Amino acid sequence: MMEAPDQIINKVAGSGLITFNLEEYYRPGERVVLDIKNQLYQELILREKDFRDFIKTNDWSAYRGKYVSIICSADAIVPTWAYMLLTLALQPYAKHVVFGSLEDLEKALFQEALHGIDWTQFTDAKVVVKGCSKVDVPVSVYVEVTRLLKPYVSSVMFGEPCSTVPLYKRPKMAVKEG
Repeated sequence: MMEAPDQIINKVAGSGLITFNLEEYYRPGERVVLDIKNQLYQELILREKDFRDFIKTNDWSAYRGKYVSIICSADAIVPTWAYMLLTLALQPYAKHVVFGSLEDLEKALFQEALHGIDWTQFTDAKVVVKGCSKVDVPVSVYVEVTRLLKPYVSSVMFGEPCSTVPLYKRPKMAVKEG
């Protein structure tokens, strides 16, 4: 079949490329930081009795449906059990709780979503990991998706299907003569 000289051909559609859009794995919802600095005596020392009173009397329902990162912005030594108590208090209300920054929280949410994927669906596929996104995707998430894709795909690219940066191509197996 001859093509008309003025016919536009969509080469991207016929390329067999699969676009992996990390934006689809973003979990919408409010992200908040719980800084325990104000629970420390003179922002230096955590007093167990005072902290346990805070845990008992604080209105944890204010965190209902939110994604929470727990930090201590003061330069103080905080015992590990204090963060564990906070987690226990938050768990009935918060959607997800992590220790660390908002970026750490975002990484954890993406990691959880990525580990729910059946990566075998990408066996022998040519995958483009979409570069542009309406949400902020941490670089570590791009690293993780690349690590998870590599054992299955024939190639990994970055960008958009019409403009990609090649990253990985599975070596062709040598044919043995004989």
